[in-house]
Amino acid sequence: MADSDAPLIQLRRIIKTFGEGPTAFQALKGVDLEIAAGDFIAVMGPSGSGKSTTMNILGCLDVPTSGEFLFKGVHVEKLERDQRALLRRKYLGFVFQGFNLLARTSALENVELPLLYRGDPKAQRREAAMAALDKVGLKNWWDHTPAELSGGQQQRVAIARAIVTNPDVLLADEPTGNLDSERSVEIMELLTDLNKNSGITVLMVTHEPDMAAFARTIIHFKDGLVERIETGHHQGERVE
Repeated sequence: MADSDAPLIQLRRIIKTFGEGPTAFQALKGVDLEIAAGDFIAVMGPSGSGKSTTMNILGCLDVPTSGEFLFKGVHVEKLERDQRALLRRKYLGFVFQGFNLLARTSALENVELPLLYRGDPKAQRREAAMAALDKVGLKNWWDHTPAELSGGQQQRVAIARAIVTNPDVLLADEPTGNLDSERSVEIMELLTDLNKNSGITVLMVTHEPDMAAFARTIIHFKDGLVERIETGHHQGERVE
């Protein structure tokens, strides 16, 4: 593996083009970015700025047209699809705006899913899923289905499912987009806690400045490039 002082993630001159010929659209125009292990990053920018395309590349859900993407020193852009899937399964967790929970399934079974796909034994899955639910404050709700949970609780279950594999990086796409302001703050406090106490690197896309204020670093995208980076935020110092 690479030098331990190296950034966890490096993007070098990342270009992403959709389509070909005269209708081709360049979504990313040479993005350079370094992300340190343990950082909490909010990614902001208007629609079409390139932030979602960048997150898809960082999440190994898409590949750049050109440029280099290093994760722990490994050139991800050179990996085969199966290798990227393995990297995603081992190191990354995902949280979405729509909670993406299975409707007729208990919180515990929803959280177990990634471990089921991984082939972990049942007893091991149960133990890990209960521990993840405990981390998000829902241990006593393990047998409830999504319909029996509030929006905030459903998002907590989704976060438990994302962290049950002990990922290095949590990618959150508008995680508070479907929640009221009070629940949104609860979810941001939970992500902050996971970042500080579990050492998970958090990458979050958000349109909301008061949610971004929970992050340590804010990356602003514009027209397919990183426009500016704000660092040194005091986490949780929200702008009222």
